[in-house]
Formats: sequence, C-alpha cells, structure tokens
Amino acid sequence: MPASHAEIEDDRLIRELLQNWAVWRDAGDWERFRTVWHPDGRMMATWTQGTGDEFIEISKQAWAKGVSILHFLGGISVDLAGPRSISQTKMTISQRAEVEGVLCDVLCTGRFYDFLEKRDGRWGIVLRQPIYEKDRMDPVTPGATPVLDKALLEQFPPGYRHLAYLQTRIGYAVKRDMPGLKGPEVEALYARGAAWLRGEPLS
Repeated sequence: MPASHAEIEDDRLIRELLQNWAVWRDAGDWERFRTVWHPDGRMMATWTQGTGDEFIEISKQAWAKGVSILHFLGGISVDLAGPRSISQTKMTISQRAEVEGVLCDVLCTGRFYDFLEKRDGRWGIVLRQPIYEKDRMDPVTPGATPVLDKALLEQFPPGYRHLAYLQTRIGYAVKRDMPGLKGPEVEALYARGAAWLRGEPLS
C-alpha cells in the first residue's frame, strides 16, 4: 500500500532529525542538539553512556579538553509503526588524538540504530545505539608510525578496536560489548528494535 501523507511527513521529519543530530553535535550547538532527544532519551557510545542531557555535558567537557570527534552520515533507512520508529543511518566516526606519541586519526564505519517515538506531535530519540562495523588508524603525518600495545589492542572487539585503543589512551573507560556487524550483540539489538515496533516497552 502507498504510504499516507502523514507517514511521508513523519519519514521526512525523522530524516531531518537524524541529520541535525550530526551537524548540531559536531558544531557544539548544544541547545538545538538537546531538541533531538526526548527527556528520557539515552546515548550509548564507546566512551560514555547516559541520557541525552548527560551526553551533552560530557561532550562539553570533552570539547574543553580538546577531544576531537566528528560524524559523517550516509544512507538512512526508516521503519515506521504509528508513533514509533526504528532508523538506521550509515555513518563514520572520526576521532583525532595522540596515540603512543604520534598524532593519529581513527575512522570507524558503522550505523546509528535509533529508537524514536512521536510524543505530543514531536519526534525524538529514545535510544541511540551505534553499531560498530570496522575501523582503522592512520597517522596524520605520513611516515610516522605509532607502536601499539598489541595485548591492549586485542582486548577490544574488531569493529571498534582502534577507536577503543585511542579512547583508552586518552583516559576513557571504553565499553567492550558494543554490537558489531555480526554476532549476538547485534542480533539482540535487532530483536529489541522489532519489539519496539510492535509496541512493547524498551528492554
């Protein structure tokens, strides 16, 4: 069946919200960034987990310390079920920092997997769970080579191994069971998403 005008508009509003998330967050436009979340919305990242407000505060603190994390978006898929939605957005996380004395960029490719809900006419994020598919580390200056601690590197899942290494080295406690391209963690996430679209409480 063709989508209704209301569904087409909801799809448009969700895509706009997802794009605004990346632009406003990376620009430090914190008050507008706050509007993409519902009050109980939660952000799950490798380096921090908490409410949208908590994510904003720790991001501000990171900015003040010179932490550089940027986001680039690709294709977006939106599944609608009345006032609820699951969206998936192809993305790349780019973080720059000194690693073992060498300035490096880490690029991590994956998807934002979002639980969204329309409340009082407004769409907002209830849960953002990134899926980390693969990553790499490159020195900013060609020819420079950081000597990594192999034992530490191999403690992290392959989808975000180098990102986790960098974040650990600059002082963050990294969550080690985030979903990747395959495996029980991402399958469990998909099951939660299907339950959300069926109207069940967020587990």
